[in-house]
Amino acid sequence: MTHAQDVLQALRRILRATDLHSGQLLRQTGLTATQLQVLHTLAGADLTAGALARQLCISQATLSDVLDRLETRQLVTRQRQASDKRRVTVALTSAGQQVLASTPNLLHADFLARFGALAEWERLMILSSLHRVAELMDAADLDVAAVLEVSELK
Repeated sequence: MTHAQDVLQALRRILRATDLHSGQLLRQTGLTATQLQVLHTLAGADLTAGALARQLCISQATLSDVLDRLETRQLVTRQRQASDKRRVTVALTSAGQQVLASTPNLLHADFLARFGALAEWERLMILSSLHRVAELMDAADLDVAAVLEVSELK
């Protein structure tokens, strides 16, 4: 097997593990991984929709769809700013805070522990390598939500 084939096989394992974990989150919470990411991000502070999309590395169109679903479930609110009607601030509701308090980590706890135990140089090397692989696959600028929603398609 060539090194390129080894890399692709490792990527398939990562995608499969991500899909399995996303499916588990969906079954446990009724929310997709991206919806949970939005809730976790808003736990720190209210954000404009644009800032939220940039922080999550997803398109505004994808975020709008996610927010529609979260708003329907009364987990977030959207409020137009009085000073600039084009800007929309997104906030967690009390129901959203309660859901967030009872949800598991977005990343597998074992991964977080193992990754955190690595030396700083190794964490940076992994991060750099993954960014480079994404560039090699012309995926550096892809909307990351598309990967996290795979289990939703089943």
